[in-house]
Amino acid sequence: MEQRVQDANVGEVKIADDVVAVIAGIAATEVEGVASMAGNITKELISKLGMKSLSKGVKVTVDENGVVVNLTLNIQYGCSVPEVSESVQEKVKTSIENMTGLHVAEVNVRIASVAVEGTK
Repeated sequence: MEQRVQDANVGEVKIADDVVAVIAGIAATEVEGVASMAGNITKELISKLGMKSLSKGVKVTVDENGVVVNLTLNIQYGCSVPEVSESVQEKVKTSIENMTGLHVAEVNVRIASVAVEGTK
């Protein structure tokens, strides 16, 4: 499903859900304390992988209240889950709204695992 942003003077712009999901995925991985998105997409791999991979762990739905984003993350050991989650919610909401003009109603965060550095 595509989101429509109206502009009466020029025409309309359609934004695919995948685009919103990629924005959310990138914004989430930029937050300190986020080790990766679920599916093990780390910050180092982002430049090597296609944009489709950046939407792993992200589900975007739209209803009459706006965009609802569900994220599944892996956080770094020793980080505060509530603080990291709140930062992710704020960063994702701001990024989507600033880049697309769409209203974000909810950003839900699920922590899938804790990443411990130096372990395999």
